[in-house]
Amino acid sequence: MTAMQKIKKDLAAIFRHDPAARNTAEVILTYSGFHALVLYRFAHFLYLHRYKLLARMVSAFAKFLTGVEIHPAARIGYGVVIDHGEGVVIGETAVLGNNVLIYQGVTLGGTGKDKGKRHPTIEDGVMLCSGAKVLGPFTVGKNARIGAGSIVLKEVPPNATVVGVPGKVVRIGGERVDDLDQSLPDPTSDEIEKLAARVSALEELVKKNKE
Repeated sequence: MTAMQKIKKDLAAIFRHDPAARNTAEVILTYSGFHALVLYRFAHFLYLHRYKLLARMVSAFAKFLTGVEIHPAARIGYGVVIDHGEGVVIGETAVLGNNVLIYQGVTLGGTGKDKGKRHPTIEDGVMLCSGAKVLGPFTVGKNARIGAGSIVLKEVPPNATVVGVPGKVVRIGGERVDDLDQSLPDPTSDEIEKLAARVSALEELVKKNKE
């Protein structure tokens, strides 16, 4: 599918999701989320053809113009809607499927400086509500819903609803579930444990040297 065909599907998706969209001219002229996607698709084309600096410049211009930051290397399907897109960030290795709905302040980011795949994969039909943060190289399954303000740090199954900090699955296919196996990493506590172990090892070494 060409970039222009994807843009047409993006435009059609806006009318499906936004009752305030009255006509095509209004969307093309005034919808910043649509502008961000059009400029991303141009930047992505440049990136694929190895005009990487120019692609980043287009991306930077799009961020300045719309408040939406999409890395030109990200892969985004068709029928995507960025609604009230201010503050949306989509990282370099992020992958988005088709018919994804993204609201204001969503971040699809990484958790460190690792190389390779470090951003999430968002499958078809996912809804990402305002302020949601999806961080890491895992998959959010088809038709999942990520609640407003949630911080998601692990895989999300298809048709699931995730809420909270850290994000927990509360529904799958309309049925309530309990998701108790996700905990927010505590780097400070981890470092303290490492230091304690190191001190203990040094004390043992000093004790052996005295003997």
